[in-house]
Amino acid sequence: MEKTKRIRIITGHYGSGKSEFSINYALKLRKEVEGRLAISDLDVVNVYFRSRGRKEFLEENGIHLISSSVDAPTLDIPALSAEIHTPLLNKDYNNIIDLGGDKVGATVIARYKNMIDDDDYDMFFVVNANREKTQTAEEVMRYIDEIEKASKLRVTGLINNTHMLKATTIEDIKKGQEVCRKVSKLKNIPIKFISCLEALVKEIPEDFEGDIIPINLYLRDDWMM
Repeated sequence: MEKTKRIRIITGHYGSGKSEFSINYALKLRKEVEGRLAISDLDVVNVYFRSRGRKEFLEENGIHLISSSVDAPTLDIPALSAEIHTPLLNKDYNNIIDLGGDKVGATVIARYKNMIDDDDYDMFFVVNANREKTQTAEEVMRYIDEIEKASKLRVTGLINNTHMLKATTIEDIKKGQEVCRKVSKLKNIPIKFISCLEALVKEIPEDFEGDIIPINLYLRDDWMM
């Protein structure tokens, strides 16, 4: 996997698959980095499909989950634990921040801006070109501009996470890669990752930019599409 900064912020449009990517990315990262690894769930926008919903699973796999200061993971309570400060300030931690969708969610990270050194973070924008308002390069770029303004941080990489859940095909991934390539060229932001169901990994063309992250749907029950 391509080397990234110690703090990795995952952002994007609401419903693009940020939390699912964050969990799968953390599990892969756990095998590749030493020391402490934490996911900070800063999503105060979406009640469902948040990293905090798999707290026990993550802890069992050596990933510390930090989220709401209120011990009620199914409630939409925008209370964030002071423990979030620890992996931001302690250089012994690798930290993944699962940020809420849209500029509303991105505003949350702005309060921690003074704890994040410019040379110590990456912020990855998740692109799902099947999601409304992020189906074209122009729409994605508008979202990036809004999130950068709200978060006071800059997007340093793109994630092609174009999917239709379990119905995803290689054509979906190709569609997303085309959008990401246009954004990358116009905004000078590299494509860092392609995430997709494990069954599709072998179908991804060799010339596609980005490390491949195979995805298991940890946040959805088997009966869900």
